[in-house]
Amino acid sequence: MLCAISGETPQVPVASRKSGTIFEKRLIDAYIAENGRDPVTGEELSSDDLVELKTSRIVRPRPPTLTSIPSLLSVFQNEWDALALESYALRQQLTQTRQELSTALYQNDAAVRVIARLSRERDETREALAELSVRGGSVTNGDAMQVDSLGLSNQLIAKIEATQERYESYVRIYVNIQVADRTRLSKTRRKRPIPAEWVNADALNSFAPIEKSKTPYIDARSLAVNAACDAALLGGSDGKLGVYSISDKTIIEELDAGPGRVTDTLWAERRAIAATSTGSVKIFEGGQEVATFSRHSGEVTALAVHPSGDLLASVGVDKSYIFYDLTSNAVAAQILTDAALTTAEFHPDGHLFAAGSVDGQIKVYDVKTGANAANFDSTGPIASISFSENGTWLASAAKGSTVVSIWDLRKAAVIHTIDVASIISAVQWEFTGQFLAIAGPSGLVVRQYSKSSKEWSEPLKNAVPSVAVGWGLEANSIYCLDAQGFISVLKAQ
Repeated sequence: MLCAISGETPQVPVASRKSGTIFEKRLIDAYIAENGRDPVTGEELSSDDLVELKTSRIVRPRPPTLTSIPSLLSVFQNEWDALALESYALRQQLTQTRQELSTALYQNDAAVRVIARLSRERDETREALAELSVRGGSVTNGDAMQVDSLGLSNQLIAKIEATQERYESYVRIYVNIQVADRTRLSKTRRKRPIPAEWVNADALNSFAPIEKSKTPYIDARSLAVNAACDAALLGGSDGKLGVYSISDKTIIEELDAGPGRVTDTLWAERRAIAATSTGSVKIFEGGQEVATFSRHSGEVTALAVHPSGDLLASVGVDKSYIFYDLTSNAVAAQILTDAALTTAEFHPDGHLFAAGSVDGQIKVYDVKTGANAANFDSTGPIASISFSENGTWLASAAKGSTVVSIWDLRKAAVIHTIDVASIISAVQWEFTGQFLAIAGPSGLVVRQYSKSSKEWSEPLKNAVPSVAVGWGLEANSIYCLDAQGFISVLKAQ
């Protein structure tokens, strides 16, 4: 008969009514005084629940003093009893902790398995939805479910087909030529003459900053000049959109794009459009907000408008690009890709859409079907892209790179590189496709391609710092936005 706590033969044995276990009376009394429970079953236990067992025992002598060996033995016995109680409590806690840890590990393993299964099912569902043709509805409050699908309306497809005719009218107005066959604009574009009033290399040689905005638009990183070249859009980090008067050299109107910073801006005829870091795209007309879209699940990184003027595109970090019908202010389609997107541009003919990505690829898609037409591999995340008006060239620059790559869409290869020996922020072709503006924090460079000699030259290099760049009417001016938010206008002196 041994004590369940000390493991020794008890001198005053007692039994618990709750568990029926034998204990040394002094040990169980001490345990009850501290915990109030049976040490074996954990049930509530009091001294009244203990039954003393009658056994023959030796009468213990009177308590000795600590100066004798018996007294020391008594002290050692007390210490041993305390140690036995503590050791028993520790063993109980260890057993309980092991059980809790085992349960937690099992639950964690189960949760990981469930997450992996759900992630796999999500990816499979997205791939399946990407192959469907489902119409996207109008979104004004961001509450609609996001569907990765493509379903351009017949009206939009007709506008895309008619874009060549629209471009021919534009060419007749500004270039004063007649094209016999309107359905072959892409072929005639490369052969059209350069208008006499257009800027030439000699004039570009004399370009210098002759105007500068009176006050900076703090933290502006995007610049969009309208078709009349009398106003520019600037986006700030506070969610404000500034309308800058080029003639007055000051902000004449400020629009509220909502929370988050403005990541990109552009004009669609008279409508001002802004993208934000919170995933929204907002359209303003006449100083009033006329539409809001919140289909992106993350930051909207870039905007592009179709040559027809009726189709808007946005790209974002959620690996998707979205088309919007500007005639009805509705979402036309949302297409999922395989990487976060950083830049966007429509081909001049309107049949292709290009998007730069963080994986270093320029992804080219068919606008009508959403099919991936081509992928061009660059050296890093894409910072800027621009289609040439000749319809066959595409300029691109990677983030942090000093080199511009000129791609030939027909060969799907780089046919020329331009090293400006400084970081590049933006690239932009002008309308005739002979001059390419390259902007960066260290200055502005303009490169010219001569069709006759098939050679490149550098008619302009200026130290004006630029994070964004835009061409003026007939390329007789260049607008640059610097990191401090000032707009500089370069013209011939």
